[in-house]
Amino acid sequence: MNKILIVEDDTDINNLLAKIMKKQGYSVVQAFSGTEAHLRLGLDGTENTQLGEYSLILLDLMLPGMMGEEVLAQIRKVSEVPVIILSARSGLEDRVKLLNMGADDYLVKPFEKDEVIARAGGAIRRYHRYRRLNTASVEGEPAGMPQEADGQECATPVATDDILQYKQLVLHLGEREALLNGQAMSLTGHEFDILCLLMRNQGKVFSRENLYEEIWRGGYYGEDNTVNMHISNLRKKIAAVVEEEYIKTVWGIGYKLV
Repeated sequence: MNKILIVEDDTDINNLLAKIMKKQGYSVVQAFSGTEAHLRLGLDGTENTQLGEYSLILLDLMLPGMMGEEVLAQIRKVSEVPVIILSARSGLEDRVKLLNMGADDYLVKPFEKDEVIARAGGAIRRYHRYRRLNTASVEGEPAGMPQEADGQECATPVATDDILQYKQLVLHLGEREALLNGQAMSLTGHEFDILCLLMRNQGKVFSRENLYEEIWRGGYYGEDNTVNMHISNLRKKIAAVVEEEYIKTVWGIGYKLV
């Protein structure tokens, strides 16, 4: 059974989330402060064995004891477990900052129950796919051949020696390493996956809905700005190395490599 850690200091919201997730068949652990979350995840120890028990973390930011940003930073030092931020802070700067820190998604309070369920389910499915294929790669088993065009999975390497190249951009899928003009790029997991998907489908235009469904593996909600922020961050990181444009906006349709 998938276990979810809910980190929220508001008792009513925490209990509501717990009720929602239990109805979906998840095992739920509740924490009401950043410090309690730190302990429940085993981040105060040396092996972080407790962290490996979780399939998802729902994390508030304004927490007593330890702020959500600090909890996220500690998690990302040792694990790729999905973290969805649930916060009343709705500013673009906050969302960009947390996504750059490694959050998998960001939902603004007040949230819709069905959206939380969909985002949580998508994050968990993607994480299990990541772990399954990564384990297969480590054990020397083929993780599966890439599909043509639609539906290609980039969240995990297909084989440890797989390489994608477009102009001066090179992706080493096994190591999940990106090089641009010979320089290593510091990318979040979702940024890497977006580049992988675009490079495997050169010339294909992906709508924002397509990208969200392929990368985040969840239902798309039209007001969400997550994809736009990730594309913007990728463009900034590319522009910091080369002047040439790599990702083009096809107005009214979506994005593609150029």
